[in-house]
Amino acid sequence: MKNSIGIKPENLAKVAEVLSKTLADEFVLYTKTRKAHWNVEGSDFYNKHLFFEAQYQQLEEIIDVLAERIRTLGHYAPATLREYLELTHLSESHLESNDSLTYMKELLSDHDSIIIHLRENIENFAEEFKDAGTSDYITGLMETHEKMAWMLRSHLK
Repeated sequence: MKNSIGIKPENLAKVAEVLSKTLADEFVLYTKTRKAHWNVEGSDFYNKHLFFEAQYQQLEEIIDVLAERIRTLGHYAPATLREYLELTHLSESHLESNDSLTYMKELLSDHDSIIIHLRENIENFAEEFKDAGTSDYITGLMETHEKMAWMLRSHLK
């Protein structure tokens, strides 16, 4: 059934396209955070194992809500690893060390990258695509990533 929520179909398609790329970024970051959770080693293993678990659980929730936002706008969410790797601007993890600081630096870099991407699109959603709801949603998402990045950054001091 056609989506009639006061946003032009072509704008809905553009919003869904940007959100699909964001979903891919979130899924790649989720996977990398899971990897850190599973593979971290060192004297701080237990604390960092729990820390990474809390972070991937947040990302899991973000992924679900983001995919549902895409569906709310009348489009299908990407849901294969191939699609995610084609859409993401993040790279897969190829770390040479399994210590917590190495994982944290990489994850922090990815959070910062997502924050920049989200910030760049806030006004586009509201002004260009006339979608204040998505603009508001990604503002909140950006704030969540800022807090997650702060937690990582605090460990690195």
